Amino acid sequence: MRMARKLREVAEHLGVHLVGDPEALITGVASSTNAIDTDLVFVEESRHFQQALDSKAAAVIAGKFALTASCEKSLLISDHPKLTFARASRFLSVSGEQTSGIDPSAIVHATVKMGIGVVIEERVVLQEGIKIGDFSSIGAGCVIGRGASIGRGCKLYPNITIYPGTRLGDRVIVHAGAVLGSDGFGYVRDEMTGQYEQFPQVGVLEIENDVEIGANATVDRGALEETRIRRGTKIDNLVHVGHNVRVGADVVIAAQTGISGSAVIEDNVIVGGQVGIADHVRIEQGAILGAQSGIPSNKVIRGKGVVFWGTPARPIRQYLKELAVLARMAKKD
Repeated sequence: MRMARKLREVAEHLGVHLVGDPEALITGVASSTNAIDTDLVFVEESRHFQQALDSKAAAVIAGKFALTASCEKSLLISDHPKLTFARASRFLSVSGEQTSGIDPSAIVHATVKMGIGVVIEERVVLQEGIKIGDFSSIGAGCVIGRGASIGRGCKLYPNITIYPGTRLGDRVIVHAGAVLGSDGFGYVRDEMTGQYEQFPQVGVLEIENDVEIGANATVDRGALEETRIRRGTKIDNLVHVGHNVRVGADVVIAAQTGISGSAVIEDNVIVGGQVGIADHVRIEQGAILGAQSGIPSNKVIRGKGVVFWGTPARPIRQYLKELAVLARMAKKD
């Protein structure tokens, strides 16, 4: 189901310049090839502008190059069309229309505190002492442990497990199958018997505002202190974050990455898919780790905007030079 808004409402909300019919109705976003007559589309480059104009869309989000265009279709002029398009999609979302309430099949402890507009779907289990902020929704089959807290406007998809004491900030999105706050992989070996005994895993997991965590991702609680994911970080599907890890703000971590205990990833780092980060590693602000990179224990990666690649990870220019040398050596053989 879609909710219609007038184009002038969309433009005002997004803070962009409107050219065309302010009363045009907009219900959603789409690609140029799939758009219907109440959709928004976007174009970042002038060479694709005509394709957008030829679409069935009601309006086009475009860069300033479109200001000089002569066309009948309505335009929203933006310095960053793709970003504006993403914000438009959220604005047009109808998720807030879902009726609040608790499904009869849910098991909710009497001490659970919920704000207004909360949605609890089928077969959810909420243990004692949980707090859930206004307008958050908990998907079918989720299990949330005692003393956990969930902020305002959070969206939890089905079958998520949140261990006791875990804390989520506002507007956190967690996709299906994720496990948050589980015990870390910490053991002590008895040299006499060769057996392993678990080191205490009694810390907490703190997830700050506007974080998104992908499907089947796992984030461990701290051993004695905390694991923390800071504001705005986006974690892809099938990522593992170990105990005591600290992830900074606005970090992006792609699928199948593993982060070992006590690693630190500073603000604005980009981590490619299938990266392996060993224990006590520090990735400093703004570094970029290419796919399948490997970072050994206790290593420090520094260089804002520098791409690192390979195992052990080193600047990509160095890595490519090494590959070229090996290729020349192979030809000589």
